[in-house]
Amino acid sequence: MPVVFGGVCPHPPVMVPAVGQGRDREVAKTQKSMLELGRRIKESGAETLLMITPHGTVFSDGIGISAFKELKGDLSRFGAGEVRFVLRNDLELAREIKAAALQKGVLVVEIDRDMADLYDLTPGLDHGITAPLYFIREAGVNLPLVHVSMGMLPFSKLYSFGVAVRDAAAKLGRKVAVVASGDLSHRLTQDAPAGYDPSGKEYDRTIVKLVGDLDVEGIMDLDPDFVECAGECGLRSIIMMLGAFDGVSVKSEVLSYEGPFGVGYMVAALQPGTPDLSRNLEEKLLGRAVDKARIKRAGESYPVKIARETLEQFFIGGKKKINRENAPEEFAGRRAGVFVSLKKNGQLRGCIGTIVPTRNNIIEEIEENAISAATRDPRFYPVEPEELSELDISVDVLSDPEPVRSMDELDPRRYGVIVSSGGRRGLLLPDLEGVNTVDEQVAIAMQKAGIDPGEPVQLERFEVIRYR
Repeated sequence: MPVVFGGVCPHPPVMVPAVGQGRDREVAKTQKSMLELGRRIKESGAETLLMITPHGTVFSDGIGISAFKELKGDLSRFGAGEVRFVLRNDLELAREIKAAALQKGVLVVEIDRDMADLYDLTPGLDHGITAPLYFIREAGVNLPLVHVSMGMLPFSKLYSFGVAVRDAAAKLGRKVAVVASGDLSHRLTQDAPAGYDPSGKEYDRTIVKLVGDLDVEGIMDLDPDFVECAGECGLRSIIMMLGAFDGVSVKSEVLSYEGPFGVGYMVAALQPGTPDLSRNLEEKLLGRAVDKARIKRAGESYPVKIARETLEQFFIGGKKKINRENAPEEFAGRRAGVFVSLKKNGQLRGCIGTIVPTRNNIIEEIEENAISAATRDPRFYPVEPEELSELDISVDVLSDPEPVRSMDELDPRRYGVIVSSGGRRGLLLPDLEGVNTVDEQVAIAMQKAGIDPGEPVQLERFEVIRYR
């Protein structure tokens, strides 16, 4: 069997004694489980260790894999430069994985010295690798490494990458242990690093159960909004690892879970067994992804349909007026500011809008701002035509802004905010992931407007109707 072991591990540097300086005792359960995970990797007979990290070079449309002969990293960023690693890269396996993934339509990018220099990438091992690797090495594991960075691809494609790992290992006759590095929610408590969200604890309970039950389909079906609100970082790594066990029975065991510091840490071990036809899931998952996208498109609201049709017309030959026969009066006969947001695989791909109406009606406002979101958002490269089918679109129709006398009249869940000072003006929509307080909302809007902290500002609020 080519993939002989799998695991899930967290990566807080504080769990390493040289970094934690005593605080590591607060994650004693995790430390003990990490040593046990390392012991099981050693007993598996693995010849290569493949680790998937969410903190490497992450691409929106592909997966990064290190192509250096030696892989080096340390924990100097966290005050423990003496904790350092130099490992041989299993380049033969890395390149075979790239070829197998390409056959499945999954882009794999080799990160070598030339690419690192050209794009100013950090070539070394990140803490998503080095922190857990400390315990794996302490358990006596000293293997060549393949360093993989998660990609922002659809979950079904991430799973297919894992299948490519399995196929590449089988072709080379290499025994491989695949470990997914990733913390769970970063929003478990009020003092958590990403702020508090009640969905954090629910997400962690859900993931612990799904991994323990090896419920791959349950993991793939997690609601993207729920995942986003939880503020996790390891889900994609886990999915990539699970793909390496497609077609075989697996005994999955959660060795520990704890949530100190407002972040969830889970350690799990996966032991593959015999071939199991019921776990040939790759084609099923790819088909379900297509079906879900089709169903979602069919259920899109009228404003979102206008935005999507506008982009489709734009990319096949220029802007074309949408047929407005039988258009609802609330959109055809009314003017309002509109924001159009584009997301791809759960990540923002573009967002442009108008605070007050600039067109004859809401339909025309949507048309103009949809094209702007796709082609003129300075934070992103313009959307390519082949991306259209992968885009999730939302449309926010704004109420008229109203002045407020103090921040006490704001609520980041209900109201958007407009902050003005002189000729500078910044806006932030309501109910945004990661914006939990009025202070955060106003600070971000000020930053967008180029207004320095402490400058006098005028505040306005507005409500939105969000269409999906």
